[in-house]
Amino acid sequence: MHKIETEAAPKAIGPYSQAVVYNGIVYISGQIPIDPKTGTVEPGGIEIQTRRVLENIKAVLKVACSSPDLVIKTTCFLKNMSDFSVFNSIYEAVFTEKPARSCVEVNELPKDVLVEIEVIAAISK
Repeated sequence: MHKIETEAAPKAIGPYSQAVVYNGIVYISGQIPIDPKTGTVEPGGIEIQTRRVLENIKAVLKVACSSPDLVIKTTCFLKNMSDFSVFNSIYEAVFTEKPARSCVEVNELPKDVLVEIEVIAAISK
C-alpha cells in the first residue's frame, strides 16, 4: 500500500491521505470543494462546488495513473438533496462510464460545503 499526494488537489485536513493505492485499486478520500491553490472553499452554489470537487478528483486520479473512465464506485454526500438534479448533470459529464454510486443527503459536511465525493478506481495498466 502506498499514499498518493499531489499539490493539484487539496491537502488532507485531518489524519488521512488524499488517496492510497492497494492491489491495483486507488481509494480516494472524500474530496470537498477546496481550491488547492488557495486552500479555501470554492465560493458559490452546488454547480461551482461540484465542478471543483470533480477537478480535485481528476487531479488525484491522474497522479495515481487512473482516470474517470476507470472509476468503479463513488460515494456522494450532498448537504441538500434538492441539489440532486444539478449535481447529477455535472457528475454524469465526468463519469461517462457510469460507475456504481451511492448518493445521500447529510446534515453537515466539513467546512460547511455543499458536496463531498469519495472514489474507488482501477489503476491503468
